[in-house]
Amino acid sequence: MDAAYYLIHSMTSNIEDFERLEELSAKNFLKLVLQAGVKRIIYLGGITNSDHLSKHLASRKNVEEIIGGSIVPLTSIRAGIIVGSGSASFEIIRDLVEKLPIMVTPKWLNTKNQPVAIRNILECLIGVLDHPETENKSFDIGGPDIMTYKEMLLEFASVRGLRRFIYTVPVMTPRVSSYWLYFVTSTSYKLAVNLVNSMKIEVVARNNDLAKLLGLKLISYKEAVELAFQKIEQNNVLSSWKDSLVSSSKESSLLEHINVPLNGVFTDVREKLITGDVERVKQNIWSIGGDRGWYYGNKLWQIRGFLDKVVGGVGLRRGRTNPDNIHIGDTLDFWRVLAADSSKTRLLLYAEMKVPGEAWLEFKVIERSGKWYLQQTATFRPKGLLGRLYWYSVLPFHFFVFDGMAKNLIKY
Repeated sequence: MDAAYYLIHSMTSNIEDFERLEELSAKNFLKLVLQAGVKRIIYLGGITNSDHLSKHLASRKNVEEIIGGSIVPLTSIRAGIIVGSGSASFEIIRDLVEKLPIMVTPKWLNTKNQPVAIRNILECLIGVLDHPETENKSFDIGGPDIMTYKEMLLEFASVRGLRRFIYTVPVMTPRVSSYWLYFVTSTSYKLAVNLVNSMKIEVVARNNDLAKLLGLKLISYKEAVELAFQKIEQNNVLSSWKDSLVSSSKESSLLEHINVPLNGVFTDVREKLITGDVERVKQNIWSIGGDRGWYYGNKLWQIRGFLDKVVGGVGLRRGRTNPDNIHIGDTLDFWRVLAADSSKTRLLLYAEMKVPGEAWLEFKVIERSGKWYLQQTATFRPKGLLGRLYWYSVLPFHFFVFDGMAKNLIKY
């Protein structure tokens, strides 16, 4: 191998222990690099010029030192906040601006930083491959604008044609700030805690020479936001941090839940004869969740999502990345896609909400005796007595919600 990129980041995995996880990941990566005979490593880290670093930024610096301590030449690219559709920072700012006309915010919104467009970052990551003189060197990279977080929010609002008022107060503690981000935006609480701690640190590039070396035109913050929304409006967001497994409250593998259990479970099965356009029903299934909603009782789904978020779950904050396409591993509100077979019209979802057990929701379009049917199955495997009490307590709501959802899927 000529080169290996190190892009792993553990900030959303754990509040207290992510530094150890990042160190372990870096050391494991180095073992494989040395075994594979990699000639060069390219690392994307963060700008760490402040004398006092947050745990997050100190961990980024530590990872760079670990990887740089090997015999393999390292090129380290230290970036400011990366602006692009699907990135955590972009989605958080978007939530704040679009949901809150008036914001009472913590004083760290006056901290300076130097945001950089995702396109410029990609150009740097690729460009250094053709410049061997960048080996064993570190480069800061930021956009042309040095801004406070408050200025970023207001500029974002300007691009969206929104009028926003922001007032900073000195009394909001880091814990309160974290909960504020958690409840208002799509971020997880773990990520909110680490972001708040980092947002108090000034992140400004010192030796911003890499762009000049590679002949790049640095994109302004305003243009980066505009480019991001071009992707969003074209439904061309290729990936989002919200689809990552670490965006949920459960740390597990998808493969553990791909087989829906048959024993020791409660089920709610609804089968409806499709009298209209079968293709339309298939399209309805593939469009479920997010802005489209769940076809029946959307207020009840919203209440369930809010209650889930109150107890530390994901709630409905994640929505869906694309309004029409679904892939295995995607998120649909507080569900995770385990199977998405458009040819057989089968969609299997696994619940990532806080429940005393495990839950699956499956949609199928099947043919029987020359007729087409929608088959909708909810499966719940309870955990102890509490799980059984939970199932029976929500059973009345299931009767209306699941039946209404099945009826509307074949109706609209």
